[in-house]
Amino acid sequence: MALYFLKLGATGFGGPIALAGAMQRTLVEERQWISPDEYVEGLALAQLAPGPLAAQLAMYLGYVRGGTIGATLSGVAFILPSFLMVWALAIAYVRYGGLWWMHALFYGIGAAVIGVIARSIFKLARLTLARDRLLWAIAALLAITTAATGRENAWLFILGGAVPLMVRAPNHRLFAVVSFVSVAVASPPQAIPVPLASLGWFFTRAGLFVFGSGLAVVPFLYGGVVQERHWLTDQQFLDAVAVAMITPGPVVITVAFIGYLVRGTAGMIVAALGVFLPVYLIVVVAAPWFRRYHTRPAVKMFAGGVTAAATGAIAGAALLLGRRALVDVWTIAIAAGTFAVLWRWRVSELWLIAAAGVLGLWLR
Repeated sequence: MALYFLKLGATGFGGPIALAGAMQRTLVEERQWISPDEYVEGLALAQLAPGPLAAQLAMYLGYVRGGTIGATLSGVAFILPSFLMVWALAIAYVRYGGLWWMHALFYGIGAAVIGVIARSIFKLARLTLARDRLLWAIAALLAITTAATGRENAWLFILGGAVPLMVRAPNHRLFAVVSFVSVAVASPPQAIPVPLASLGWFFTRAGLFVFGSGLAVVPFLYGGVVQERHWLTDQQFLDAVAVAMITPGPVVITVAFIGYLVRGTAGMIVAALGVFLPVYLIVVVAAPWFRRYHTRPAVKMFAGGVTAAATGAIAGAALLLGRRALVDVWTIAIAAGTFAVLWRWRVSELWLIAAAGVLGLWLR
C-alpha cells in the first residue's frame, strides 16, 4: 500500500479528482485491496472533513488496510515525492530566481495557472453546487468578498456551512449558531512573536479550512501571506501556486514552497506539518465515528455549504491572481487557450503548463 502511494505521489497529476479516480481504479477495481463501500466512505470523509481531498483519501484508505500505521505510511508515502520535488524547485528558485529565464518561464506558467484554476472552478461548481440556488448564493457571496477584500476570513466558511442548516434543518439551528460563533471567536488575527511558531499556526489554520480541492487554500493563503503578513510578493505567491501545478501529488504542497521562501528548510517542514498533520489526526480520530454518522442529512448539509463557500472563495482568488498574472495580450491568450483546451479535451494540465513555460521563454 505504501509503495503504491509512493508511486502515485511521484507520478500522479491532474488534481484531487484525477488522483481520487486513480486510487479507485487501482485499489478497488484492479487489486481489490479496498471494497467499493470502503472507497465511497473514504471519499465522503474527504469531501466532508477539512483537509486536501487526495491526501485525506490516501490516509483513510491506508487506515482501512492497516489502522493507524497504515494511515501513517500511506500519507507519508503520498506526500513525500512532491515535497522533495518542491524542495528542489524552491532551492533553484531562490538561487536563480533573478535570472531572466526564470522570470520568463513563470511569465507563461503563471498565465496558464489562471486558466487551470478557472477550469477547476467550473468543474467544482458543477459537481458541488448543481442547481441549488442557496449554494450558488453562498458561493457568490464568498467570491465577491474575496475579490473585494483580497483575503479570506475563516468564519465565512463556517457561516457557509451553518446557513443550509438554519434554512433547511430547523432542529439544527442551535448547532449552526454555536459552530459559527465558536470559530469566529477562536480565529482572531494572529500575532505570535516567534516566527516559526507563527508560520506553523498560520498553516495549521489554513489546512483546517481546505475543503475538497487543494485550490481552496489559495484565497486563504493569499490573504494571510501576501495581504496581511507581507511574507511574499504577489509574483512570488503566483509562482508558488505554479510550482504546485507542475509537480505531482497534492496541489496543497504549494505551502511547502511558501514555507521555504519565508524561512528556508525549517519553514518548509513546519508549513507542511501545519497543513497535513491536522488532516492525519482527523482521519485517525474521526474514522470510526464517521463510519457511523456520515450519512446523516445535517452533516451533508453543513459540508455542502462549506464546499460552496470554498468554491466561491477560489473564484474570488482567481480574479485577484488574474490581475497580477494577466499583464498583456500574450498572457491573456495563454490563460484563455489553457482554459479552452481543458474545457474541450482531456489533456494533462502538466503538458499545458510546460507548453506555457516554453512559450514564455520564447516571448520574453
